[in-house]
Amino acid sequence: MSIPGLDAWLQTPPGRYVMAWEQAAIDALVADVFGYNAIQLGLPQCSLLAQNRIPLRQVADDSGKVDVLCDLRQLPFAASSIDLVVMSHVLEFHDDPHQILREVERVLIPEGEVIIAGFNPISIWGLRRRLPNCPRHFPWNGHYLSVSRLKDWLQLLGFEADRGSFGCYVPPFRNERWLRHWRFIEASGSRWWNFAGGVYVLRAVKRVHSMRLIMPNWKQRGAPRKALSVVSEKEIARHE
Repeated sequence: MSIPGLDAWLQTPPGRYVMAWEQAAIDALVADVFGYNAIQLGLPQCSLLAQNRIPLRQVADDSGKVDVLCDLRQLPFAASSIDLVVMSHVLEFHDDPHQILREVERVLIPEGEVIIAGFNPISIWGLRRRLPNCPRHFPWNGHYLSVSRLKDWLQLLGFEADRGSFGCYVPPFRNERWLRHWRFIEASGSRWWNFAGGVYVLRAVKRVHSMRLIMPNWKQRGAPRKALSVVSEKEIARHE
């Protein structure tokens, strides 16, 4: 998925700041996920599966240096064949995020995991988009999804999501010096208003409720035994 302005933004101080936090948060989540197949959707500029130990790890996108070149709305993977899916800033910059999530649900195995990173609209970063002088290039031109809305979408697809983690409480300064100067707010932000981080990482597990078959009772009951009656000597002599 080619996003105009993404490559240039990743080289800026706020871009490096955001991706450093996301990389650390995702690394911690994927380190203990096991299986056979893992895919990263979008953002081929970053290796979000670097700390995962699944043997086959692939990056899929519709452009760039990827392992699988494809439309993210039609993933070329068999149903229930992927153990882990990771995607960062894919849903808020795509015109059909619902279909991407449906495809993720289709390819994941039961109890498979999806990890999603995105910009938080309920944050200073999200409010920045509403200001009159806000630029129209990446990352301000996306349709930011709140964690609560994303959880609702995932729940409709049968996923169970965790609370999510938030980071990047420093305002989106373009200057490296100001970003470093405001780093003190990270600790207080995560403690007092942890829901207001500029970005979030959310993990969800695909739940498949097992069916319980009600079988008929094939065990036949034995025929009732006939009660024995006492026969008198006269009745025996009559039949002789």
